[in-house]
Amino acid sequence: MRKEIWFGLSILLAIVIGLFILMPAPADMTDGHLGLLMLALVVVAIMLGFPTAFTLMGMGVLFAWFAFHSRDPGQAVQLTLDLMVQRAYSVMANDVLISIPLFIFMGYLVERANLIERLFKSLHLAMARVPGSLAVATIVTCAIFATATGIVGAVVTLMGLLALPAMLKAGYSTQLSAGCITAGGCLGILIPPSVLLIVYGATAGVSVVKLYAGALFPGIMLAGLYVGYVLLVAKLKPASAPPLPAAERIVALPAFTQAIPGAYNKMAVSGLVRAIKGPRAEHAPNRTLVSNLFVALLPALAFIAVMGAGYRMVTAPQAAPTELVEMSAQQDIDASSPGDADGLAEPPVEGGLAEPPVEGDLAEPPVEGAGATPPAASAAPAAAPSQPLEAAVPAQAEEPLAKPAPRTFWITLAVGAVALLIFYIFFSFARLEIFKMLLGSLFPLAFMILAVLGSIVLGLATPTEAAAMGAFGGLILAIAYRRFSFNLLRESAHLATKTTAMVCWLFVGSSIFSAAFALLGGQEIINAWVLGMNLSPVQFMILAQVVIFLLGWPLEWTEIIVIFMPIFVPLLNHFNIDPLFFGLLVAMNLQTAFLSPPVAMSAFYLKGVAPPHVTLNQIFMGMLPFMAIQVLGIVLLYTFPAIGLWLPGVLYK
Repeated sequence: MRKEIWFGLSILLAIVIGLFILMPAPADMTDGHLGLLMLALVVVAIMLGFPTAFTLMGMGVLFAWFAFHSRDPGQAVQLTLDLMVQRAYSVMANDVLISIPLFIFMGYLVERANLIERLFKSLHLAMARVPGSLAVATIVTCAIFATATGIVGAVVTLMGLLALPAMLKAGYSTQLSAGCITAGGCLGILIPPSVLLIVYGATAGVSVVKLYAGALFPGIMLAGLYVGYVLLVAKLKPASAPPLPAAERIVALPAFTQAIPGAYNKMAVSGLVRAIKGPRAEHAPNRTLVSNLFVALLPALAFIAVMGAGYRMVTAPQAAPTELVEMSAQQDIDASSPGDADGLAEPPVEGGLAEPPVEGDLAEPPVEGAGATPPAASAAPAAAPSQPLEAAVPAQAEEPLAKPAPRTFWITLAVGAVALLIFYIFFSFARLEIFKMLLGSLFPLAFMILAVLGSIVLGLATPTEAAAMGAFGGLILAIAYRRFSFNLLRESAHLATKTTAMVCWLFVGSSIFSAAFALLGGQEIINAWVLGMNLSPVQFMILAQVVIFLLGWPLEWTEIIVIFMPIFVPLLNHFNIDPLFFGLLVAMNLQTAFLSPPVAMSAFYLKGVAPPHVTLNQIFMGMLPFMAIQVLGIVLLYTFPAIGLWLPGVLYK
């Protein structure tokens, strides 16, 4: 029998033995103990292979009926059915869940269109001089693809077909190759648009938009730690990640470059300019040269556009006060001044709107023999308010002055200009071809990802609207790359429907299970037990993360989120822990569920497409260093919470 099966059976046996030891005698059992028994039985049933969603639903209905029957036997069935209907309806009424099928559909479209193959090849050539270039390109490709799909199995399987044979052929260590693919594929759990974050947000009542903003930098940090580890291994152990031979670094140049002497290592911009101005060969038409020159100048044009937009933003004048504010302020001053009896009257202009005094009938009566008021004197108070308004008119007409650009802008401009100059000095025709490959593979996919995430993070669209835009973008990319077909659309829709149905049934089952668990009082027992330990917030956080880490061995992340998060979340208020921050730690921690034996799903995904000589133990050994890096990432995120909380704090004050 396989070692993994023995390990799983030993965990199952330990749970059963723990039930008999810790649970009281049947005569002394309360409803709260029944809730804990239900929780343990659910874990045992899932480990035995029963479907998670229907196990949760069945256990929840059975124990809910038992709880209602112990209180009112006559209404037990009716109350149980009402509970099922109410919990299912509450799940269906959650509009955040609409984004799940759309994001999944987008991911399957990108996967089925084979866009990732071009991306890996172009990144491989672009990073040819980097130590461990194949492994670095694999991690970067996994991160980008995971951002576009969020489906761990799809990323690991596809990269196992593309990157693993290439790394093994180049002499890379089997452990390092397997670790890069499995760990890089798991980045889709954390990096937005992550389905896990949507599920956690719906379960814990946390804004998915804030979760996406908070998970962006931790995901980039984790990918950076992976790349740093690969670079370190390539430097310390060159045999594990040997450099690429010179023959594999050569980039084939197009036919038009044959008219340019020494084109391979020559600067592309100057060579193209001279070719356009000088005599041209028949196979190098002017249109081809101009189009390639335009492509070569795209980085400079993008830099100019970004800095120009930045200059307008930093020098924009402050908004001038409106005329309404000036008038109201002046009216308040005029109304408070003595002798102004009619502060709300329209000011007469050149006397055209003033009513002339006729026979003194509208004038104030004389007091103490002051005599009749002359017309000029009677018009003076009415004309008084016109003076400050006339003075305010030129002030409104003056255009506000632009602010001078700060020193930081000029420093950024100078550094960027120097970097751009260095870039073009080494920008040869070979690098131009690599840049064109990136334009056709990386930038369209990156633009779609940035459009989806940017619209969510900046508040321009809800997650559901952004997911719909991303699904449409995936469809457009498939059409643009001439990969679109009816079979592709049908397969993507079918797979998205299957995955969505699984997630939604999990939500329904989890909702019924959580209601039954709370009805039995299991949550109260756990709360009393945890609070009775007198833990500090740090100790509680460590305890929660250790429990989640251990649960990642026998269970998948979906089961952990829908079963155990409703137990942890009510305790966060007592320890003054932000649910957003807790969710980021959980998301990073749950990546270990895909890297922790014996239920390391990434290992089984990779084993299914790996060559026969790659054993499961080699894959497990390759995953261990990356699992240690994940633990380091959790420690860094907890030590420096601003990594995850800075961006949501800036965007959503």
